[in-house]
Amino acid sequence: MTSMSDTKRGDGADVRGLREAMRGQVLVPGETGYDEARRVWNGTVDRRPALIARCLDVADVQRALGFAVGHDLPVAVRGGGHSVAGFSTCSDGVLIDLGLMRTVSVDAQARVARAEPGVTGAEFDRATQEHGLATTLGVVSTTGIAGLTLGGGIGWLMRKHGLACDNLLSVDLVTADGRLVTASADENPDLFWALKGGGGNFGIVTSFEYRLHPVGPTVYGGGVMFAREHRRAVLEAFRELTRRAPDELTAYAAATAAPDGSPVAAVAACYAGDPAEGARLLDPVKAAVGEPLLDALGPLPYTEQQSRVDAGYPRGEYHYWRSCFLDDLTDAVIDVLVDRASDFWAPPALELIVEHMGGAIAAGDGAFAHRDASYDVLIAANWTDPADQDRCVAWARDTAAALEPHSRGGYVNYEPDADGAHVPGAFGDRLARLRALKARYDPHNVFSLNQNVTPAP
Repeated sequence: MTSMSDTKRGDGADVRGLREAMRGQVLVPGETGYDEARRVWNGTVDRRPALIARCLDVADVQRALGFAVGHDLPVAVRGGGHSVAGFSTCSDGVLIDLGLMRTVSVDAQARVARAEPGVTGAEFDRATQEHGLATTLGVVSTTGIAGLTLGGGIGWLMRKHGLACDNLLSVDLVTADGRLVTASADENPDLFWALKGGGGNFGIVTSFEYRLHPVGPTVYGGGVMFAREHRRAVLEAFRELTRRAPDELTAYAAATAAPDGSPVAAVAACYAGDPAEGARLLDPVKAAVGEPLLDALGPLPYTEQQSRVDAGYPRGEYHYWRSCFLDDLTDAVIDVLVDRASDFWAPPALELIVEHMGGAIAAGDGAFAHRDASYDVLIAANWTDPADQDRCVAWARDTAAALEPHSRGGYVNYEPDADGAHVPGAFGDRLARLRALKARYDPHNVFSLNQNVTPAP
């Protein structure tokens, strides 16, 4: 058997055999393209896999996984590569890169789309909007659909149509022992339940089938910004808005940065219905707060709504995020948010984003554990100068600690640490069932680079 050092150098017979067997590309350190292929979205993550397998089809995935398991090497799986915690890569292991698997097919009559795991939100939206259809995805369109969906999938359509995982009809995945299986409500339903919010714990998904909904081409959306001193008024007006909002409206409130980097308070929204009704609902927010610095609320193409904040989250920038789900946006929570926002400084882009949950989310089923939460707070530290890392991470952790008395756990896709500390809060009362399923589908914890569910004994 090829030694670890042979695998790293790429001169072992087994590596050559993998190259010959795969339709895709195999890269090892020192080869042209390796350094670019190993990079991920979060600039704080700088790891060097022993081997990168750039897969083109299911057979490639099975061969790459078999190689990793056969050599007892860690396995990382990458779709879009946007894992905040850096789970999209590894050191001294095998990175199974799905980024070349990017086909989207749409059955407009049935309102169903099938997408491969390397597809981004933007690619999916372009394909479905050709038919006036969409499903819930994230709010940054460069994000891959795979990890987003498996962790839940918070996005602009969630209150009307549920989370991304709630819109799954079926998935095909490669299990830890190399089998290709289908999971749906009728076939392997327990596995299907686990995949709807359980993250990458149960296998490598090679195909997602989604339910689609009539959306667009125009929605009422965008955002409005106010001077930072209005942040309390913005949060109070947002609370009033969300307590009476119909399911068609998904809205966020934020202490964030304007395009010039200056701290502001903001509300962003998407109304998945008549744009005139969206304006009627959101105009009182502006009236309650005062004159905005920037008012970009209005009718806009759905694809623009999906991509309007992309530029704020470029590849290679540094990120450390935390999150907490809330039962209510109480005065005490608002006090914490206003206080923690007062610590903002330039140039790092520190953000507190309050996401309104509820609506159709509560009706869904699956491993996503916080379906009855009213809000989620994203605590986002983003910076470009490595010298800012310690204070940015400290700010995010201190903010999470200040919100902890009000929190019921965090969102799998936002939690940054890989030490397992967030797993109980993320999965809540689903954890025992997930551990039992993990023991069934991945008893040796091959898929451990995630917010890891360990197999039940």
